[in-house]
Amino acid sequence: MLYLLGSGALAAALSPGLTADAASKSKAKRTSAKTKPTTKVTVPTTAVIGSVGAIDPWSIFPKTVHAIRSATELIVESNGMPEHQMMVGITSWQQQVPLPQPYAGTNAWHIPLKGALADTPISAKTALFRGAIALAINGVPIFNALNNRGEDSFLIGELDQWGGHCGRADDYHYHAAPLHLGKIGGAATPIAVALDGFPIYGLTEPDGSPVRTLDQYNGHTDAADTYHYHSTLTYPYINGGMRGKIQVVGDQVDPQPALKPIRPAGQPLRGASITSFALTGTNTYRLEYAVSVATYRIDYSLTSSGYTFTFTDPSGSVRTESYAR
Repeated sequence: MLYLLGSGALAAALSPGLTADAASKSKAKRTSAKTKPTTKVTVPTTAVIGSVGAIDPWSIFPKTVHAIRSATELIVESNGMPEHQMMVGITSWQQQVPLPQPYAGTNAWHIPLKGALADTPISAKTALFRGAIALAINGVPIFNALNNRGEDSFLIGELDQWGGHCGRADDYHYHAAPLHLGKIGGAATPIAVALDGFPIYGLTEPDGSPVRTLDQYNGHTDAADTYHYHSTLTYPYINGGMRGKIQVVGDQVDPQPALKPIRPAGQPLRGASITSFALTGTNTYRLEYAVSVATYRIDYSLTSSGYTFTFTDPSGSVRTESYAR
């Protein structure tokens, strides 16, 4: 279910900040990088686990996220659809909309049970421009703060008020820290886990104290010499790369779930601002956007056989597209 938030909650939920002033300060502080609807999740029959240490961050969303333990890793399933509203606030849009994704079974997320520091860490300023680098505790993937063109996704208006948007497979994901999850789980609960196995905490240490000095990957070790990452209000917002051991294939962490688009990828729509997104029925959604003073609407729904998209322009003209599963 999607929950529509009031203006006060929106301010609290927004990861990097609501105001233009905040964006300006973020831009001034960040280090420039010159490189570049809800479906049933199949739950494995093995026992549900507690994941990071004695804390079980996945248990906060038991209806939509499920995790199991193998001998060496966590296997996490979700449909990638968050509990919060989405898309509102995007001003640089490529005409993609949120669809549930099959992060389950053989296509689930695999995260090491215990992270191990790498001899040669990987910076997100120069690599990992494809795929996810972390998984939020609500089952939504987190990508590099820089898009695949090396631009800060937040600063150029690609992200909504929760730090997310949709990719070419209509897959919703974050590029900035989903800080609202810290308000749900509390300071002691990670808001995400990086794909190298190290947890990502919010704007304080797990005990609620101020965050100590961070390294270039937005992480540090604690008193027990255990490494973890933190979220920040300025770039890189999340883990700034991979301090732990991982395998990289095709500039992305491997393995990770594969996505298959159900329709052709959209193109940038100049001047469009997304103004509304809502669940209007069972597996039925509505997104509204404005271009200048004109309002456009997309209604779409999912059935067992496929997807139907209905596009309505300001004059009332309607166009429909259908795609099979």
